[in-house]
Order: sequence, then structure tokens, then C-alpha cells
Amino acid sequence: MSGSSPFGVHRVLEPVGESLPQAARVLDPRPEIWPDEVRIDIETLNLDAASYRQLSDKHTGDGDAIRAEVLDIVATRGKMQNPVTGSGGMLIGTVAEVGPQSTLGLEVGDRVATLVSLSLTPLAITDGLERWDGAGERVPARGHAILFGRSIAAKLPDDLTPELALMVMDVCGAPALVARTLRTYAGESPSVVVLGGAGKSGSLSLAAAAEAGATRRVAVVRDAAEAALLEGTGLATHVVIADARNPLGLAEALVPAGGPADLTVVCVDVTGCEQPAILATAEGGTVIFFSMATNFAAAALGAEGLAADVTMLVGNGYVPGHAAYALELLRGNAEVRRLFETRLHE
Repeated sequence: MSGSSPFGVHRVLEPVGESLPQAARVLDPRPEIWPDEVRIDIETLNLDAASYRQLSDKHTGDGDAIRAEVLDIVATRGKMQNPVTGSGGMLIGTVAEVGPQSTLGLEVGDRVATLVSLSLTPLAITDGLERWDGAGERVPARGHAILFGRSIAAKLPDDLTPELALMVMDVCGAPALVARTLRTYAGESPSVVVLGGAGKSGSLSLAAAAEAGATRRVAVVRDAAEAALLEGTGLATHVVIADARNPLGLAEALVPAGGPADLTVVCVDVTGCEQPAILATAEGGTVIFFSMATNFAAAALGAEGLAADVTMLVGNGYVPGHAAYALELLRGNAEVRRLFETRLHE
């Protein structure tokens, strides 16, 4: 290829000329930038929840083994893309160089969070992840990453710690898509069920649902400890303890909370939630799968097999204005902020 592509095709090493960066097996992470690219000096990687869970389960929580596999993935693929889940995460860092044709609006010295997945971001790690014990999704790191002409990044806000801002931006697509979906119910009072309501994307989705006028907001959580996080916050009108992988058990547990909802949002990082989510959704309703653990073939075939008239949306992580919206939800809702700060210090 004679020039750079705004989609990053010029960084694809395998298979050449056949893939976009996310689908490619190997990317070129060299630090030299093309005219429309930006190079970021890395501070922290944030592995997505599904990817980290898979790695942790595979290595039974052995931090050294998890760290070694992450290093191997990045060294082999030129990006952080879990070969099992296909997902990556995002990062924060400082802008080191900006190409003269870049349209991202960034300047050298800006501290930013990338709003595109590490699964498509050229990445090189230079410190061996020596400061990371492998025991959590936040990964202190040194190295660099490359943003393409069509990438997305947001400057870190001055009023939040970088770690807190990163946690919010990592899931900012979920509340924005929830809000946009619920706005289609103009003049009505839609109901919402959020699987994984005590988590990061789940709690923000509940806050977005409340702001969008959802009067019945059901948070499904896995145990009493997670239920306690939500009790008294006002984020949910009902908190239900149930296994989000058990279709009949979940459907039964939702009965006292009003039954199926107009919108069901899947925010859990485990497999097997496709049919339970469909049963949790009223006829004519919508399911948003905001989880990289989702098996979309199982979702489609499951809906067909259940004769369920539901619209199913893939939460792709991008809605215009999503980062600013999520940050405003955090700033404006003390309970959401408390939940995030609690998880920050876990």
C-alpha cells in the first residue's frame, strides 16, 4: 500500500490486503507514524472484563501466568486481542507525536483515553509489565500505541482521577445506547431489566434508564453482596438475585419485579445469558447485548426457537457523545460515583 488508510489497513501484516485491523491476526506496531496517525505513550491498559475473566479462569488466577500470556499476545499479534474472546480493552496515556494530517484534535502532551478497542490498536510493551501482578483488569504499562485517522480518543477530564475516568470511558457505550434506545418510547414509561446491574456498565445503564424516564428498573445481580451495593441507591426500583445464565430461573425471579421488560441490557461477562435475556424481554421489546462474552449465533437461534418477537442490538461501544454523556452521569449521580470508586479500590 502506497499510503496510509484512515481505517488502519496499512498496519495489517497478516493477512495483507484482506482485513481491517480488528479482524487481522497481526498488526505492525512500529513507533514511526504515518501523516494521519497519532502515537500514544502508554500509562495504563484496561483489559475488558470478558477477556480478563477468560485469562484468569484459564490460569486459575495465577498472576504470573496471566501476565506472561498478555505479553505473549501483544508480542505475537502487535495488539492486545484475546484469541478466545476476540476482545481487548482500552488504554490511557500521553500523546507523544501527532501526524500533520491527523484530524483527531489532539496535541503533544495531552493525556487521553482511547475509545477504540485494543483489539485493533497497534501496541508495543517495553517494560515487561513489571508493575502488574496480573490480579486485575488495570495494567500499569510502558510502551506505545498508534491511533489511526479514523480512531477515537478523549482527553482526560481534570476533575477525575485518570483511573476513575478510564473505568467510566471503558463502558461509556452502554449508557449512551440505553438512553438512545429508550428515547424511542417518547411519552411512555418504558421498563428496563439490566443483567449485571451492580457492575460498571450495568450501574451506568441504570442511571441512563432513570434519566430517560424508565419508571421500572430491575437490576439482576448474582448474590447478596452485589444486591447490597444497589440497595437504597435509587438506581433500581427492584433488585433481583438470580443466575443470569438460567433462563427459567431468571424468568421466575423476575415475576415479583413485574416480569419481562421493554428493554433488557446484558452487562455480564459470562457466556450463556442469551436465552435468559430473551425471556426477560417483553414481546416487541429490545435486547442490548453489551458483553463480549455473548454468542450471537446462540442469541439469534435462541430467539427463533422461543418464537420471541424481540429486536436484538449489538452494543458496539460507540455512540456519538458517549464519553461525555457517561462522565456527566458519574458527576451528576453520587451513587453511581460511589459504586465506581468502590470498584476502583477493590
